[in-house]
Parts: sequence; C-alpha cells; structure tokens
Amino acid sequence: MELAHSLLLNEDALAQITEAKRPVFIFEWLRFLDKVLVAANKVDVKEKQKKLVEQLTGLISSAPGPPTRKLLAKNLATLYSIGDTFTVFQTLDKCNDIIKSKDDTPAYLPTKLAAVACVGAFYEKMGRMLGSSFPDTINNLLKALKNAESQGRGEILLSLQKVLGGLGGAAASCHRDIYKNARSLLTDRSMAVRCAAAKCLLELQNEAVFMWTTELENVATLCFKALEGSNYGVRVAVSKLLGSVMATALMPKQAAVMRQNVKRATLEEVLELMATGFLRGGSGFLKSGGEMLKGGASVSREVRVGVTQAYVVFVTTLGGQWLERNFAVFLSHVLELASHPRATQTHVEAVYSRRCVSFVLRASLGGLLGEKAQIAAGREICQAIAKQMRAVEAVVNDSSGESKVGSADVSASQHVMVCALQELGSLVQSLSATASPLIQEPSIGLLETVTSVLLHPSMAARLAAAWCLRCVAVALPYQLTPLLERCAERINSLKSSPEAVSGYSFAMAALLGGVHQCPLGIPHSKGKMVVSIAEDLLRTAAQNSRLSLQRTQAGWLLLGALMTLGPSLVRYHLPKMLLLWRNVFPRSQKELEAEKARGDSFTWQVTLEGRAGALCAMRSFVAHCPELLTEDVIRRLMTPIECAMTMMSHVPSMIKVHGAHLKASAAMVRLRLYDILALLPPKTYEGSFNALLRELVAEFTLTDNSANTTTSLLRSLCHYDDSVLMGSWLQETDHKSIEDQLQPNSASGSGALEHDPSSIYLRIPVGEAIPGPLPLGVSVIDASVALFGVVFPHVSFKHRLQMLDHFAECIKQAKGVRQQAVQLNIFTAVLSALKGLAENKSSLGPEEVRKSALALVMGALDNPNPILRCAAGEALGRMAQVVGEATFIARMAQHSFDKLKSARDVVSRTGHSLALGCLHRYVGGIGSGQHLKTSVSILLALAQDGTSHEVQTWALHSLALIVDSSGPMYRGYVEPTLSLVLTLLLTVPPSHTEVHQCLGRCLGALITTVGPELQGNSATISTIRSSCLVGCAIMQDHSDSLVQAAAISCLQQLHMFAPRHVNLSSLVPCLCEHLCSSHLLLRRAAVACLRQLAQREAAEVCEYATSLARKAGDSKDGTAISTSPNVPDHLSCHHLNITETGLEGVLFGMLDRETDRKLCSDIHDTLGHMLSSLAVEKLSHWLKLCKDVLAATTGRRHLKCSLGKDEEDSEKKDEMDDDSMFTALGDDDKSKPSVAPRWATRVFAADCLCRIIMLCENADKTHFDLASARSAKVKNPKGDLLVLHLSDLIRMAFMAATDHSHQLRMAGLQALEDIIKKFASVPEPEFPGHVILEQYQANVGAALRPAFSPDTPSDITAKACQVCSTWIGSGVVSDLSDLRRVHNLLVSSLDKVQAGKSSSSQLYSESATTMEKLAVLKAWAEVYIVAMEIKKKADSQPAQPARSSGEDEEDEDLDRASDVLPPDSLITLVQPELPSLSRLWLAALRDYALLTLPAEFASQLPPDGGAFYTPETIDSARLHYRSSWAPILHAVTLWLSHTGFGMNDGTEEPPRNTRSPSPAPSPAPSPAPIAAKDPEELAKDRLHLLFGVSIEFLCFPRPEEPIEHVMSCLQALCTLLDSPSARTHIGEDQLLGVELLNVLHRLLLTRDPPALQLQVAAVVQETIRAAQDHLQHLRASTGDVHHLAPRNTRQEL
Repeated sequence: MELAHSLLLNEDALAQITEAKRPVFIFEWLRFLDKVLVAANKVDVKEKQKKLVEQLTGLISSAPGPPTRKLLAKNLATLYSIGDTFTVFQTLDKCNDIIKSKDDTPAYLPTKLAAVACVGAFYEKMGRMLGSSFPDTINNLLKALKNAESQGRGEILLSLQKVLGGLGGAAASCHRDIYKNARSLLTDRSMAVRCAAAKCLLELQNEAVFMWTTELENVATLCFKALEGSNYGVRVAVSKLLGSVMATALMPKQAAVMRQNVKRATLEEVLELMATGFLRGGSGFLKSGGEMLKGGASVSREVRVGVTQAYVVFVTTLGGQWLERNFAVFLSHVLELASHPRATQTHVEAVYSRRCVSFVLRASLGGLLGEKAQIAAGREICQAIAKQMRAVEAVVNDSSGESKVGSADVSASQHVMVCALQELGSLVQSLSATASPLIQEPSIGLLETVTSVLLHPSMAARLAAAWCLRCVAVALPYQLTPLLERCAERINSLKSSPEAVSGYSFAMAALLGGVHQCPLGIPHSKGKMVVSIAEDLLRTAAQNSRLSLQRTQAGWLLLGALMTLGPSLVRYHLPKMLLLWRNVFPRSQKELEAEKARGDSFTWQVTLEGRAGALCAMRSFVAHCPELLTEDVIRRLMTPIECAMTMMSHVPSMIKVHGAHLKASAAMVRLRLYDILALLPPKTYEGSFNALLRELVAEFTLTDNSANTTTSLLRSLCHYDDSVLMGSWLQETDHKSIEDQLQPNSASGSGALEHDPSSIYLRIPVGEAIPGPLPLGVSVIDASVALFGVVFPHVSFKHRLQMLDHFAECIKQAKGVRQQAVQLNIFTAVLSALKGLAENKSSLGPEEVRKSALALVMGALDNPNPILRCAAGEALGRMAQVVGEATFIARMAQHSFDKLKSARDVVSRTGHSLALGCLHRYVGGIGSGQHLKTSVSILLALAQDGTSHEVQTWALHSLALIVDSSGPMYRGYVEPTLSLVLTLLLTVPPSHTEVHQCLGRCLGALITTVGPELQGNSATISTIRSSCLVGCAIMQDHSDSLVQAAAISCLQQLHMFAPRHVNLSSLVPCLCEHLCSSHLLLRRAAVACLRQLAQREAAEVCEYATSLARKAGDSKDGTAISTSPNVPDHLSCHHLNITETGLEGVLFGMLDRETDRKLCSDIHDTLGHMLSSLAVEKLSHWLKLCKDVLAATTGRRHLKCSLGKDEEDSEKKDEMDDDSMFTALGDDDKSKPSVAPRWATRVFAADCLCRIIMLCENADKTHFDLASARSAKVKNPKGDLLVLHLSDLIRMAFMAATDHSHQLRMAGLQALEDIIKKFASVPEPEFPGHVILEQYQANVGAALRPAFSPDTPSDITAKACQVCSTWIGSGVVSDLSDLRRVHNLLVSSLDKVQAGKSSSSQLYSESATTMEKLAVLKAWAEVYIVAMEIKKKADSQPAQPARSSGEDEEDEDLDRASDVLPPDSLITLVQPELPSLSRLWLAALRDYALLTLPAEFASQLPPDGGAFYTPETIDSARLHYRSSWAPILHAVTLWLSHTGFGMNDGTEEPPRNTRSPSPAPSPAPSPAPIAAKDPEELAKDRLHLLFGVSIEFLCFPRPEEPIEHVMSCLQALCTLLDSPSARTHIGEDQLLGVELLNVLHRLLLTRDPPALQLQVAAVVQETIRAAQDHLQHLRASTGDVHHLAPRNTRQEL
C-alpha cells in the first residue's frame, strides 16, 4: 500500500500485483492524491499535470467501481482547478463521447458512469469557468437519461444536480428541460432514482423561479405521487424537496425575486396545498365536492407520513422567528387536519393522523422555539382548546333537532383536543419549573381550560386532559396536591354526571401516577382520601344504572393508581383491598353457576368491566408493591384470580346469549388476567395450567377471532442486530413516532391512551413521550404471547408436544393472509417460550418434542415473508441453545448446508444462511467450531452472488454474526473475509444500502476479532490494518447515513486497538460535520466516537475541531461549514457552526436540541472528559462557556439591579442589597445560538462549574491564594488561576440560585456552598486581616433569601439552610447587619419547625417536612458549634480585643473597625434560641435513636411517629435523619457540658454565662407522660441517649458515611467527657467504659486519616481520666458516703 503513495500512479508496482488487488491499489492512490493535491506546490503539480491527466482519464475507461469513480472525478476536477485549464475541454469532450456511446453492455456501464461522474465534478468545481459548453453537456446527459437503466439514471441525476449547483443562475436556459426530465423520474420504480430526482429538483428550485410560482401545484402533486409506495430514504428526500419548495414559495430568495417580478404565494395557499397531500394523497385534486363527500379511498399512509415530514421541513426552513410570528395560523391549520373527516375515516386512521399532527407540533415547537416563545405558544394552544370546548358545550347543551350535525362536530373535536392537550402537556413538561408563568397567569387560565375538558363527551379527550394535568404536576410539583384536592372535591360534588365521574377519576389517576416523578411526594392523607372516594364510587355504582358503568370503572382505576404510590402507603389499605377483590368475584363454583343464569346484557357489561378493573388494580399492586407480596397475600389474591380463570370458560356462551357487544369487555378481562399472571410466580397457579394454556393458544392462533390480528412483539423478541433485515432500524430515527405507522404488523404505531385508560398512571416506557397502548385486539394477543413464554418452561413435555403439533395444524388449516397472521403469532409465541426456557435454564424436552419444534421452524425458513424467516432463524438459534447437544446442532447445521448447496431460489438461500448465523450466535464459538469452515466458505460464496442483493445482504449479515461469535477461532479466516469485504465495497452499487450496511457490520466484527494485534508491525498485520482503513474510507464516503455510521463505529474500534494508526486530523472534522446530520443514528455514532476520543486525547480533538472552524473562516462563508456533498443533509437546517467556543460550544448547543437519552448521556460524558482534561489549562475559556450558558436565562426575576453601591447609610443599604442582582452578562449577540440554552443545559453548566472548582483544587493550591495568583499572573500573563475569576464564580452561582427552575436553583446553591467552602479562608492581600469573600456578603445574602420564601419547595430550603450554616460558620461575615440578615433567615425557618407537625397547608409528603426541619436543626447545630469554638478561643486569649482595637486605631485607612465582629457576637445571636433549640435537638436525637433500632424491634416504636417523622414515612425519614444527626449530637453535647448538663436547667447559670439574655432552657419533653423526673435521672437519661447513639454508630460506621460524621461523633464524645457528671457516670459504669474503648480500638484500626486517629486518642485519654478520677474518689471517700459521691464531686469541682 505504501507504494501507492506517490503523486503519479506507480505503474510498475501496479503491474506486479495480482488482478484482484489492483482496484484496492488504485483506490489507495486516489485517496492519497486527494489529500496531496490540495497541499502540494502548484509548480510541482503543473509539471506533472499532463501525465496525471493521462493516468486519470485512462482510469475512466478501466471500468472503475462506484467509490473509485467518485474519487477519480473529484481528483480530476481538483487537478484542473489548481493547475492549468487548457486541456479541460478535451477531457470534457472525451467524457461526453463516452456518455453518447451506443454500447449498452453491462461491462461498459462502469465506464459510462465514471464519465458522468467526471462531468458532474467538473461543473461543480469550476462552474462558470467552463463557459458556454454547458447546453451541449446538459442535453447530452438528458439524452442518455432517456434510455439508461436504473443505476445510470440515478448517477446522471446526481451529476445534473452538481452541474446546476456549479452554474447557479447561468444555466437558466436549460432549467425547463431538466425539470421535465427529472419530474418524470420522481415516480421511478427504483427508489434510489426517486431519491436522486428529488435531490436534483431540490438543487433546481434554488434558481428556477417557475418551480415555486406557476408550477407550484404540479410540484406538490408530483411529490405526493412520489411518496406513494416509497421507502424511508425517498420519504426523507421528497419531504425535503416539498418542504423547501413550499417555504421558498412563501419567502422567495432575494436574488431570484429581483430578477423577475414574482407573484408570491400566501401562507393560506401554501398550507392548503400541503393539506391536500395529507388528506387526499397523490390521487390528484378533487375539484368537485361530490367525491369527497362519498369518502373515497383513504389516503395512502406513506403519503401522509411523507407530508408530515414535509411540514416539519417547511417550518424548519422558515425558522423559529417566522414560527413565533405565525404560530396562531399554523396551529389552527395543523389542528384542523386532525379533525378533517378524510383524516378520521376509521378509528386507527384517526389515531395515525393525530400522531402525525403531534409529530409536526413537537418537532416545530419543541425544537425551534426558545423557552419564552414556548410559553407564548402554550398560551395559543390554551386558547385553541378553550375555543373548541365552547363549541362542544354549545352542542351538548343544545337539545333541539340540530344534534346530528353537532354530534359529528363533537367526535371530530376530540381529535383536535387530543393533539392540543398532548402538545400542551409535552410543552409544560419540557419547560419544567420555567413553565410557572403559564400556570400562574390568570389571563391564560391553563388549569381551568384543561380541567374543563375533563367533562368532554369523548373519552379520548378526557384522557388527554388528564394526561396534560399529570404533565403540569410533574413540571410544577407544588400543583400536585391542590390539583388532587380539586379533582376529589369535583368528583364528590358532580357524582351524578357520568362524564364528570369518568373525567375527574382519570385526572386523579394520572396525578397519582405522576407522584413517582416528584421526589417530594404528596401527603399521606391524600391516599386515604383516594381510597374513600374509590370505595364510595364502587359502593354506589349499583344505585343508578345510568352511572354504574362509569362509577365502577372510576373506582377501580383510582385503586389501581393508588398502588403506584408504593408499599409504604398501600400497606395501610391492604386488608381493605383484599376484601374488595374477594367480593367482586363469586366465592364458589356454585355461585358462579347461579350467576350465569341471572342478569341481562347491561348488568353483565358492568360486571365484566368491574372484574377487569379489579384485576387491573391487582396487577398494579403486584407490579408496584412487590415487598408486600407475602405467601399469605399471594394465596388470598389467587382466590379471585382462579375464579376469573374459571369464569373465562363461561364467557363465550354468555356472549351468545347477550350479544356481541360484550366481546370488548370480555377481552379486557382476559388482558388483565394475562397481565397479572405474567407477574406472579407460575408455581402459584400450576393447577390451572391446562385451562389457561387452552385460552392462550386459542388467543394467538386466532381460533375465535375472525380478524387477522398480529402481535406487535415479534421485533422485540428477535435480536436487535437483525434490524437491518427487518427494517426495524427505523426505530432509531428521529421520525420513529410516525414511521411506526408503516410497519407491517396490525395497528402498528397506533398507540393511544383511550385503548387502555390504566396506562395513564403507569410508568411511561423508556423512549416514549406519552404512553401509547395498542388497540385492545392487539394488546390481548401480545399479553397472551408474553404469558405463554412465562408458562411454557413449567409445562410437562407431553403438553408441549401437543401444543407444537397443534401449531403446525393451525398453520396448515389457514390460507393466504390469515396463514401469515397465524404464523407470525405462533412464531412470536414459540420465540417467547424458547427465551423463557433459556432464562430458566431448562431443556426443550425429549426427541419427539424437538422433532415437532424443528419441523415447525424449518418450515418457516422458506417463507416468503422476511420477518418470518428472521423469526425462524432466531428460533433455530434459541433451540440449539436450550437443547445444547452437539449432535442436534450438527444435524441442524448439516440440513442448512445441504439446502444452501442445492437451492437456487432467493427465499431459501436467505433463510438458511441466516440459520447458520443464528446457530453460531447462540451456541458460541466452541460449540459450533467444527462447522465453522463449512459455514464460512458457503457464506463467502453466497456473498459474491451479484445477481441478488438480498442474498448478499443476508449472507453478509450471517457472516458478521459468525465472526462476532467465533472470536479468536475466526483468526484464520480474517484475510479472505477482509478481501471479499473490500472487493464488494468497491463494486456493489451504492443504491444497495443494506449490502453496504452489512459489509460495515462484517468489517467491525473483523476488527474486533484481530483486536490488539492491530498494533503490530508485521507485514500481514499492516496489510490487514490498511485494508480496514481503506474499507472505512469507502464507507465514510457513502451517501447513506447508516453506512457512514458503520464507518465511524469501525474507526472507533480501530482507535481502541491501534490508536496511533487512526488519523484524528481527518476523523475529527468528519465527526464534527456529522453532529448536525439529520440522522439520529449518525449523530449517535459521531458523539459516541467523540466520547471515546475525548477520554484519551481531549486536547487534540478540540484542536482539530477549531482548525476546522479556522479553515472555514478562511474560505468564503464565515464560520458556517456547509457539510460536504456526500453527507445527505436532509433536514439539517443548521449547518455546523463552530465559533470561538469550539467543539464544546457545539456540544452544549446540541444538548438544547437533542431529546434522545443515549445521545444526551454521551454528550454529557464527552463534555465531562473534555472538562477533566482541559478545564484547568483553559480555565477562562471553560468559565466563559458556563457563564454564557447560565446567563441566557429566560424571564429573570424582576429585581432592581444594583451591584453593591456605596454603603451610605446602613438602613438604605439593608433594603437595597437584598435586591442587588446581576443582570444577564455578555453583550455579544453575534454568536448567540438560535435558541437560548434550555434549563436542563443550564443545570449541566452549573454542575460543570462545581467540577471545575474541584479540578482546580486537585491541580494546584495557587488557584485558592490571591497573593500568589497575582504574582504568578505577572510572571506568566497567559497562566490562568481560579481565584482571579471569583466574581464570575459568585455571579454564576447567584444567577443559578435565583432562577425559576428548581433543579437549577439546587445546582446554584450547591455551587455557592462549594465556593464558600473553598474560598472562605483566602486572605485579601490589600487589607490584612480580611478575606476576599467579604466584598460579596450582600450577594450571598440575596442569593439565599428567595430560598426561604414560604412557597419554596422543601428540598431547596433544606439546601439553603446548609449554605447558610456554611456561610455563617465560614467566619467571612464581618458586618453585623449582614450576619443578622442571614441569621434572620434561619430564625424564620426555626419558627416553622416549632409550629409542629401539622402545618395547615401541606403540599408535599411528610418526609419532605422531616427533611426541611432536620436541615434547619442541623444548620443551627453547625452554627452553634462554630459559635462555641470562637467563644472558646476568645476566652483563652483574654487580651485580644483590646489589642485589635489598638491596631485599628493605627491603621486609620482601614475604616472598617465597625465591621470587625466582636468574638462573642455569634454566640449572642444563637443564645436566645438555645432553650427551644436544645429541646428540639434532643427530640431529634431521640427519634434517630429509635429509628436505628433493628427491624425486629419495629413493634416497640411509638405508634404515632416521633417528634419529626410520621409512622407512614418512616423509611424515607431514616435517610434524612442519617444525614443530619452528627452535627446535632455534637451541638447537644456542647450545650449540655456548657450548662452543666441542663442539670440545674439554667436556673443557676454558671457565672461565665451572665450576659446571656435567654431564659433558661426548659427540660426536653420526654415522650413518656411521666411526672417531672428529678434532675439526676434526667441527666442519666440524656447521657445514655448520647452514649448510645455514639457507640451504635461507631460500632458499624457504614463505608458510605462521610468521615465528617465520624469526626463529629468523636468530638461530641470528647466534649461530653469534658463535663464532670459524664466522667463520673462513665467511671461508675465500668461496662460502658470498656465497651467504648473496644469500639474506639476497632475504629483506630479501620480508619486512616491522622486527624481521626488523634481524635480517637483524645477520647481514650478522657475515658482513662474519668476512670482515674473515679478511683481517686473511691479511695478518698473510703466507702462511707458512697452513694452521694457523684454529687459531692460535682460540687467540689
């Protein structure tokens, strides 16, 4: 390969290598030339130009493959644009002659295509320099187009696209001809040609004005026709064309308009045109209304989905600002689509249309608008909903004869409602707490509007309104409890309206389902409220037949939703629930028989709905409260479940008697039954297996079902890697939610809430925005298949055999479409069963069972349906896995070998080649080793079968599976496989993208097989390595995004094994360009690769990315890099824009746009790796990045902006600096992104800030020393130190801490705390004796104040308390009024704590209150500890105050004497609160002591909770106590030893405390109602409590406990033993002393930090001193006044 690296082609070397390797050699030379021409010296190039042109033009006629011809054309064009251009016309003529040639043989085709490619490249590169030669060229191409085959048509159209691009407006004379030709090819039978035609027309519309004026309607019709029968690639290309043309028609490009005066289309006309496609498809425009009224054929789904994508392109092209201005018109147009009779002909079609409308709204609103504009859009949607609702109410209330027309309006309005409400919900949820203006603004009335829809006559609209309320509650948790209460109150007051009962119960269920997303929860009493409402509904259901159905459904729905609150709440209601469940079903067989004879069709419907509801609530219980599932509970659940199973067998006869309308209710009961059984252990119902299996098999073999319904589970049960064969990679595109409609299984993608109301309270499946259960018919089959997989492993072999034989019989009986449906279902069930067997590690069974299963599977390997073949291959592999016998595997493999050797038809060759791959996949390398050679040779042969690309695809896919699973055993076959892969990459036409995708998979698998060997230098390894690199290069240049993604992942693997050989300077720019691709998979691959590169080489990655920006800056168009032509940039409206913020800035910008979880988490990781490597070196760059993101806050709170003015008089200053606020920073609007960073990105930026501080701390202490930082800066002006950016740090933390978003406030407070901790002790060099943080006192106070307002959530207040205590304790605060202000915040929160447990308006759960109260007490404890330390220091240095004041008199320039706090000022502030504080602290410790008791003492806990926790929230309360007990313990010991153990309880205060203004602390309330204890007893109790808590903790400090807790605990013990009475006590109670020493000894051995070990030693010393004192005392008193000893000692001391 090295020989290929020369400016001229090394013809000698070429002649010496074998024929097979020549194409690779030539391609490698062209790759080298491509890099070198641009960089080479022009003189050198001109010298060799003649020879080069000869060699290159010679290659045209050597039949080059697709990648080679592309590079060849590019090089020739580059050569002419750098060197002399005289011979360019000769070359052009030569190409034209080749194109004119009459030779139509397949052998000559590559030469023709190469000539076509060269023509395109010349014009693209040189354009108008080629002068007037273009009409001939274009005519020549168009002539060739008429009789070319599909590959030629595609290549010519792409060439024309380049010609048009190069010539621009100059080619106007040929525009019409090109248009006419391309137009007819837009509906070509080859999909690749359609794509090429769309791209050509897209290029044409830039200049051809007629396309978006006179021809506009025709272009639209054309596009609709092109979408019929299209694949995904065509839909993307055509929608891009349609959307762009429509956008241009509305806002023409300036230049074109100036040339001709054009009549512009109006917005109404354009939207109307697009709507025709959405509603009527490509059947032309129905001018007469007659046909339309008849209904006509429904629109083809491909057209609808394509037009939906075109709407998004249209809006994206026009941009966010246009959308903001025209949102009202656009919204009403799009919502009208959903209600149009043509869009809602059947229920499933209506759901599809709704999904399309929702997709358009989400893509435009969610992606293009910033948070402010989104709030305005929310207001518009509210108005649309209110308007619809008024119309509905008018119809409902109008009782005159007009109602028939009205009812049609109402049913159409439900679809508008669903779209509008779902979008409103998604909008609010994505805005999170920033949506509060939307909710609070009375003029919008969002909540009133949404709640009014709960009374809509249609169930779909009611459910959508309930879902919207759930979104509001999750975004703004403080709304949750009030909304629940409001719904409860309305349900009680409107009991007699069926809609109200249904609507409000939906809303309550939805809100309860949202609780798990709100960490602060809801009050426990709300659960009781829900239970009583549900019970009441169920009890009164029978009273009024008009309401019985709704009440029954509502009651059970609420109980099911209640279960999602988890075991801690459900535990209390379980006995009642078990009773309700038992009563719904008949108790015995006799009752069941009696019941059959009674009742009419209505009572049966209510009964069945009631039982379905009960089973649904049970399922919710089993799923959400697994901890409560004791054997006893399961036994009691089984009674109703078994009864339901028995009842199932009677239902068909009942349906015969009472009518078919009971079928749906009966299906619902079956669905619920299957769902709950799948969650219970199969052992519990093995007695009913036979009956159950009969039901299940009948269900999915469609025995009693005339419809050909298919299950939706097959794709998920097949292997993820097989997606290329089944097309299910569409699940990974941005269009997933609408592309699902085009999948072949029944009702695919038609998920909607109304299919299963219970989904409103369940967790949403990952990756979906809104729960979308499939229609009942499909859901039941899905559930039966899933349950079959659970039960099958537990069934006897005899029954397995019967079922498998029955399956074969069912398939034989069915015919045509029905047979396909039955087969799909049976295969899904068999796969589900085999998967169950593998998970249970059980075997398939004896020979006859295997035989039957094998016959079933082998039959399907030859099925014409590719999905069935996939499933059969998968089943075969799974069977080999569960049988696990070599002979069985050999037999299966041999069968496939024989079949492949003889078969000539595509179907069996694809099926059996996949079978080989699956066998290897599931049996692994060792198990299938002996078949490896045969398998590989057969598959390599099949992969070369150029006649059928399908066979190639399946064979290569299987080969990739074998390479993957064989591991090192494959090493011997790497070279032949690799050379085949390269040959195919160079020859297979690019339009066969599946083949290229599978080649990518093979290449990736081969790289993994060779692995770390790739670093070697031997000849074979370097050949393998260069082959891999060539393969990657070919795929990188492919036009299909999935192939490009495969190339990136191959390069990523190469980089992992051989990092030196992957050229980052070309890879990184390529990855950066893919970041704005319109393909999700490509963006994912690019980010995943960047993540890996950034782990090792972050600096290089950022450097190459910025060099890309510089290159672009040098070229014509500023910093916007338009992605290279081979990147199909279908929807990307934003070209990559790397500004001075570099790649990091681009990634931060992506976080605002991307919604894919995997992608976002990779972006977070990539930024994290970059931050770790680069933040310390490029400090100001990263801080500016974070600052810009944080500064772009929407709707900052309106406060006066003053940055600490002079302190004229302290009163005025008091009022002002609390409002002192920073404005948003940064005035450079030039580089602002289109959308201001959203809240989640800002939270991430705040987290980055904390990480930067941590990284600087680990890097160098100079970052936290102003004096040395300044001197370092003088020495090295480029150096950057954190302390110099302190004002920015404070400013950022302040902005975050005072934002609307709760998450951002938390992150801001955390950052503030970190800053205070790290910078508190940094001295201010210019003012000795002061610290640098002093100048920010007002700002810190202002940042903390909002967190203590009454409406702030508990978690923020708790965090703010923590920051307060850190701030007060840091010793920074030098100004008494500042100190007092922060101190007042803590005082106000202490009042809250003293208010007691039952605060009047409780919004959150009790554990949130516990958290807040304990945080307040902990903060006070920390402040008290610091105050006492300061006081202790002051007491030990009595001369200090006088000296310091003298010092101040000397330094008169320091006019801050008033600011120096007297050393005891802090304790004077704490003193007044001590009486109540000490009481609360002791109560908290007592709670903590009880909560740490082991589980077996649970019965001894006080039944009504403790001082700060309630019994219901005991589990979550434990965590809050665990995080706050240590400082409280330390504070209590300080207070006790200070007040002489609270013994005399302050009445005889020790004299040193005379200035304390406080009344004496009252004794702590004891939980037991005992008469006042004598002080002696009280002291003992307190001592035992403190020693108990300390020793219990020190016995087993959990590894995750912070070391500070251990230190606090030891300090507390030290302080405690300082006090005489404690010493006396431990001296008397020798056991206690010994136990303490044991525990301390263990601690000394297990914990390292020296400070901790010293502290242990100090405690030991005190303990020994206590023992010595005790001994002396005993000796002194020689036993006569023994029992009085302690008290006397205390008095002496």
